[in-house]
Amino acid sequence: MLPVGGKPLLRHAVDALAGADPVVVVGPERGGIPGVRWTREEPPGGGPLAALAAGLAVLERPDLVAVLAGDLAAVTPSTVDRLVAALGTHDGAVVVDAGGRRQWLLGVWRTARLRAVLPAEPAGAPLRSALGALDVTGVPEHAGEAADIDTPEDRLRHS
Repeated sequence: MLPVGGKPLLRHAVDALAGADPVVVVGPERGGIPGVRWTREEPPGGGPLAALAAGLAVLERPDLVAVLAGDLAAVTPSTVDRLVAALGTHDGAVVVDAGGRRQWLLGVWRTARLRAVLPAEPAGAPLRSALGALDVTGVPEHAGEAADIDTPEDRLRHS
């Protein structure tokens, strides 16, 4: 809910999903983010793979799912569009940052393939190990869209 660029940080990720239905947010429910479905990972704070499993558990129909961290200030609908366009026959497409690192929480995935690699107990399990087993293509980042806000200094770069 930290304001960045005049709106809550989470709103940047939700706005990047313009046209998606449903939009699921995993975490404690917050005011000011209407039009989303809230759910929680088990246990709360169980890590990114547990959060991914919780989000997938409430989805019924989509063949594709965008997975976006809630602390991305520069992610946009065009980011998601580029990921969808790059997917092709791959299981997933993720943004690759300027340092060459795959950003596992900035991607588009085939829902069935994600479900297939989820461990029975996802809490505390490494996200990279599960998703890294899939056929993934990388999409170079544009204008720092993979940069997340973890510190006050990070926030100053995006304000």
